[in-house]
Amino acid sequence: MKKAIYPGSFDPVTLGHLDIIKRSAALVDHLIVGVLNNSTKTPLFSDERVNMLKEVTKDIPNVEILSFSGLLVDFAREHNVQAIIRGLRAVTDFEYELAMSQTNRVAAPDIDTIFLNTSLKYAYLSSSIVKEMAMYGGDISKFVPESIVDIVRERYSSSYNIKANENGDIK
Repeated sequence: MKKAIYPGSFDPVTLGHLDIIKRSAALVDHLIVGVLNNSTKTPLFSDERVNMLKEVTKDIPNVEILSFSGLLVDFAREHNVQAIIRGLRAVTDFEYELAMSQTNRVAAPDIDTIFLNTSLKYAYLSSSIVKEMAMYGGDISKFVPESIVDIVRERYSSSYNIKANENGDIK
């Protein structure tokens, strides 16, 4: 069985992430989406990230959502994973991801890294952009799965006392 892991913070999950998940799942028998719990960062969402990913991937039968902390290669070994999948949006992503993949290769020579170019329609998209748009009441419906839109809006509306009008638009 070919197993791979697609790791990330997914804070929140975007349509770009979902695109990589779907394409990765078509390449392997079993795909683990690993939600990183990074103790050096304070995410907008904590445990909800796993639940959001489970919701948006529920129709992809070979995808499993798990959270992890610590080294990615240790998590990958623990789950008998042969490959790590990383999405690339731009040259700047490649420089960072190449260094990480080389480090992982030294630490775990039996685990390969596969780079997937992000689909052009999502090349600009990041969780940071989504959060900034949401913070200022922007329309994030073109950036995240439909089931995530209200969750992100509610987080910012409760965090920043932003009020929604009768149409549901955040003001």
